[in-house]
Amino acid sequence: MQHLEEVKNILADVLCLGERRNDLEEDSILLGNIPELDSMAVVNVITTLEEYYGIAIDDDEISARIFETLGSLTRFIEQKLAE
Repeated sequence: MQHLEEVKNILADVLCLGERRNDLEEDSILLGNIPELDSMAVVNVITTLEEYYGIAIDDDEISARIFETLGSLTRFIEQKLAE
């Protein structure tokens, strides 16, 4: 998972996690575990990821499954990059 650290840093920056970024690992649960990750934050994370990686994410592609863990979010981004 070559983009894990980048996705982690983007997520931490958008959510203003500060030192809590160091606690994020591939299997870290996101939804329901990080209070800052509400519906508006999901939109901001998606927008930032699109801009950073130069990809487009359709609304119908976004699901709770993608934001389940840091690893699932990273795998989704890597799939988008491979398209």
